[in-house]
Amino acid sequence: MKNLKTLLLIAVFTLGLGGVANAQKTGHIDFEKLVAEMPQTKKLKLDIEKLGKTYQDEIEGMAKKLDAKMKKYTAEQNAQTQDINETRAQEVQQERARYEQLRQTAYQEMQKKQAEGLEPIIEKAQKAIEDVAAAKGILYVLDASVGKGLLVTKGEDLFGAVKSKLGF
Repeated sequence: MKNLKTLLLIAVFTLGLGGVANAQKTGHIDFEKLVAEMPQTKKLKLDIEKLGKTYQDEIEGMAKKLDAKMKKYTAEQNAQTQDINETRAQEVQQERARYEQLRQTAYQEMQKKQAEGLEPIIEKAQKAIEDVAAAKGILYVLDASVGKGLLVTKGEDLFGAVKSKLGF
């Protein structure tokens, strides 16, 4: 009976230490903040802003031309025949459709460029996190940015180590 109690005590003690050891093999990182601070992300943001400015200039130019044409046609409509006014109305509708298409295409193109640009950045960040975690013997890394809801942050914060690994 005494041996059983001793064995049970040893088992509880061993399992308790095992639980503590596992608890020490967790870490956390604010993944969103990490990606945002990466130099590649900052460059991507500048490239997207430049592309957006180009599209914005093109869209604004098209809008000004359309507005000028509409004002001209409105001012001349009483002096024109019904057929010419109908043709002009169709022309304005077609230009308005092209304007909307350009806006939509610009938005989609910028979203596509951002997604394509972020993919390798995210992969690089993920790889660095995996490498740092492996080097530190960490089995689980939680994303602290997911809900800013880590109630207990007893695991190791890997942010600084991953930043160093990425070289910024």
